[in-house]
Amino acid sequence: MDEFEEHRGHLWGVAYRILGTAADADDAVQETWLRWRRADRANVADARAYLTTAVSRVCYDALASVRARRESYVGEWLPEPLVGDGGPLPGPEDATVLDESVGMALLAVMERLSPAERTSLVLHDVFAMPFEEIAGIVGRTPGAVRQLASRARRRVQDYAPRRTPDRAAHAEVLKAFAAAATGGDLPGLVAVLDPGVVWRADGGGEASAALVPVTGADRVARVVAGLVARWYDGMTAVFTDVNGAPGIVLLDASGAVDSVLAFTVADGRITEVDVVRNPRKLARVAV
Repeated sequence: MDEFEEHRGHLWGVAYRILGTAADADDAVQETWLRWRRADRANVADARAYLTTAVSRVCYDALASVRARRESYVGEWLPEPLVGDGGPLPGPEDATVLDESVGMALLAVMERLSPAERTSLVLHDVFAMPFEEIAGIVGRTPGAVRQLASRARRRVQDYAPRRTPDRAAHAEVLKAFAAAATGGDLPGLVAVLDPGVVWRADGGGEASAALVPVTGADRVARVVAGLVARWYDGMTAVFTDVNGAPGIVLLDASGAVDSVLAFTVADGRITEVDVVRNPRKLARVAV
């Protein structure tokens, strides 16, 4: 196997975490491959380290234009969902633990970070890259990179929702939510939702979706009940992993993907629901 192909999955995982969409990650990996073809490989002692640095530079350079596109986005912007095994994204070694680094809610929070903060945080905290190496990617000193990562970590901690790391506990809450929703049990829905739950929907201007988040257990429960009443006839709900945690994919009567729902769970209740309906972000979803 070619050295690049051997590390392609790792490179895609780096790019997706920095950029937030599969399409942008694909572009970054393709550009890295072109650079690899032009490289003097005789002087490359560690292909994985070389390629990780290369794809990180590509992503860092792309972040400014990526963020500019998202500023003009219609409604709420959510990351492109990874459904099922998530493709080439390696998960945590412990299969009972959720992969927080690709959680939909966390990736959405990371949109608040500057390109240098986001790149530094992902490379150091997720991939254990030394600050000295990150410094060459973002054009800062190692000390400045350490401060960037620390500041980014604090901002993520301030805004990221509480989340249980236990897959089984997450799945049990999701089953209770689905049972209450399909059974028209409004009190049951309220009971499984955190009082401060947030419902975000991404239609991208191409599918119907709330343009602003809906907050509060009672309001979100009524939104869910209304959607089930309108959609449930002919729809199929498929339980599968969404960005490393149990989630739901909704199929319409023809079997086409209508929506992907990602859930954040803490203390036995749902704290966030992220619903992706933008058809451009669902193009590669298969169940």
